[in-house]
Amino acid sequence: MLKSRVITAVGLALAALAVIYLLPPLGFALAIGLVALLAAWEWARFAGLNAGWQRVLYSAAIAVLGIAALAWPGLQTVALWVGVAAWAAAIAGILSHRAGRTFSGWPWIAAVLGIAILWAAWIAAVAVRAAPNGAHWLVWLFFLVSAVDIGAYFAGTAWGRLKLAPSLSPAKTWEGVAGGAALSALICGGALAVLGRLDALACAIIALLIAVSVFGDLLESLLKRQSGVKDSGTLLPGHGGLLDRFDSDLAALPVFALLLPFV
Repeated sequence: MLKSRVITAVGLALAALAVIYLLPPLGFALAIGLVALLAAWEWARFAGLNAGWQRVLYSAAIAVLGIAALAWPGLQTVALWVGVAAWAAAIAGILSHRAGRTFSGWPWIAAVLGIAILWAAWIAAVAVRAAPNGAHWLVWLFFLVSAVDIGAYFAGTAWGRLKLAPSLSPAKTWEGVAGGAALSALICGGALAVLGRLDALACAIIALLIAVSVFGDLLESLLKRQSGVKDSGTLLPGHGGLLDRFDSDLAALPVFALLLPFV
């Protein structure tokens, strides 16, 4: 299991680097859009949309919104704030969750959350890439999120005792979160320090991004429990679906896109 996870992660990392650094702006936007559509196909199951035509229509909604934001740049800021608002609502739901609780109108909640979150993440990736040194910043962000995941896995396995959210994800622990946060802060804070850009504000932004990425992981756990779905998909060996691998990135992207001018 660990071997397949590592092989898949390395393959994804190489593919991501190629997309980020080699594709022109439009090619990059379309490539990220394709990932967003595949993620929407998976997310549709959380909303109870299991028929093929329903999942196609759900993915098409993301496509229409994404293309509209690419065509009219003024919509991009709207997309980012819609994403942040969706994540604020999601975090409130995570914090208020109790074992056995079912949210009223869940399929509609999941559907709306998915559209807002996937749209915002797509546009956020495009916006960050378009910023000065944007390709480097995207890689920095993906390192931050990946380090949280990797550090949490190994620290949680070695020392995990205190459950983080037992009603959502019994395997996650506070020790794992601490380990992930420490590794992420060391790598990404260290990179900024080398560049002479590490100050109090940058440290606060790193801490916020780490916290948001943790909630991204927990949201998928909530989606699975509420929908009775074990994995979002089977596309990625050792990981499950795209959402199983990129859930934390979805949370961090719109926040980072809005905060990038201050880093």
